[in-house]
Amino acid sequence: MARAHRHKDGRAGRRGRDKPRRPLRTALAVGLSLAVLTGAGAGWAYLRLSGNIDTFGADGLSDHRPSSAALGQNVLVIGSDSRSGDNSSLGGGEGEVGRSDTAFLLHVYADGKHAVAVSIPRDTLVEIPACKLPDGSWTEPRQQAMFNAAFSVGETPEGNPACTQNTVEKLTGLRVDHTVVVDFQGFAALTEAVGGVRICLPADIHQGDLDPNRATPGKRVFRKGVQEVQGQAALDYVRLRHGVGDGSDIGRIKRQQAFVGALVKKVREDGLTPTRLLPLADAATRSLTVDPGLGSADRLISFAMSLKNVELDDTRFVTVPWRYEGARVVVVQPEADALWAALRADRPLDEKGEGAGKEKGEEEEEVDGTGIAVAVANGTTVTGLAARAAEALTAHGFTVTGTSTAPEQGGTATVVHHGPGDREAAATAARLFPGAKLAASPDPGVRVTVGQEYADAPSPGATPKATKAPGEDARSAADDICSDLSYG
Repeated sequence: MARAHRHKDGRAGRRGRDKPRRPLRTALAVGLSLAVLTGAGAGWAYLRLSGNIDTFGADGLSDHRPSSAALGQNVLVIGSDSRSGDNSSLGGGEGEVGRSDTAFLLHVYADGKHAVAVSIPRDTLVEIPACKLPDGSWTEPRQQAMFNAAFSVGETPEGNPACTQNTVEKLTGLRVDHTVVVDFQGFAALTEAVGGVRICLPADIHQGDLDPNRATPGKRVFRKGVQEVQGQAALDYVRLRHGVGDGSDIGRIKRQQAFVGALVKKVREDGLTPTRLLPLADAATRSLTVDPGLGSADRLISFAMSLKNVELDDTRFVTVPWRYEGARVVVVQPEADALWAALRADRPLDEKGEGAGKEKGEEEEEVDGTGIAVAVANGTTVTGLAARAAEALTAHGFTVTGTSTAPEQGGTATVVHHGPGDREAAATAARLFPGAKLAASPDPGVRVTVGQEYADAPSPGATPKATKAPGEDARSAADDICSDLSYG
């Protein structure tokens, strides 16, 4: 059985493989992969399953990463789509560069009874930090880049999982414990191994909906209503964008989340007997490329075992708070930061954090910053933290003179520096940042440098507009497969 090895240029691959990895446009197989592996504790499967698993090198991960999570664990799941080699016969297009059209961050809570997957739309505008190229050099950071461009950095068929992981850590401020890339052909095999997955469509779907360049609608591919799909049909369904809702990637994400839930539900209903287990586990591991930390069957199984007590009702799916900006998607603040803060605190998404949901006037003490000018700096690696603090200050009447990144990052507490005669003004600003410290400075004015405590636990004053819990719009794996299937 082929085993993972390293190329001379540092890339990971499998001996005897001449063709590029067949990719998957979506990460939907992870639900089944993890559920299958949950029951794969028997030693008889280890060698066979380990031989299926590919790994990618961790030398491309950033040197400036968020601190390790004290609670729970985070797994980034990427669906790759290089459209190279035999993938054209499965509905792919032209090109040899590995691409990512779907990604979600799976947070498994420390209690082992809850999990939430946060989808990140591929067109989201983000900062892509420095990433390693195949020749060993590193790129310059890119601002306002599309999220899925991170996976294509280096333009290799297998993509750049480490770059996508760096981007997610920069976006969320969460440390990613493991990264999994899901293979296209392996996904088809998974859906066949499980015997099909139930889906629901609000309308008939024709060939022209799968291929918008087609001149005529063509034959009907899917009928309206509930049905089971597997193999090529399952791939067609999860790739479907047109003919449903507004034809957007946001709508497709909703259907993919429903599909993952149905996938997990099917596996649980069928049971994980040894007879069913081997073909499913074999297909699951064949569909994965993972970081070295998950690069063997026993490590994958150990992680999967952490999910065995997560019930369908407690398997949640959300999309990062977003809005359209032209043809692209931007992250909405402070809602997104509230989401990341909840995950950092290992707090269930339907549990409102301190101050969440308070109406105007319900804060413990009104803060009036009228006439006070403040400069704001981000003293952490969490993207957008200075802007969030500036918004909070402005909402309370302060005049924000500018935002910047502090020369030194990694501070825990928020520090409010003040010049001679400005201590009272600094103390007023500090009331918006519980735990903030005042520090005298020979330079005039007031300067707020926000720390990790502000990122981890936004205060009521810092998020006056956050009136909705982060997971209020979440769906669960137990939800009706016909509900909330599209946007627009």
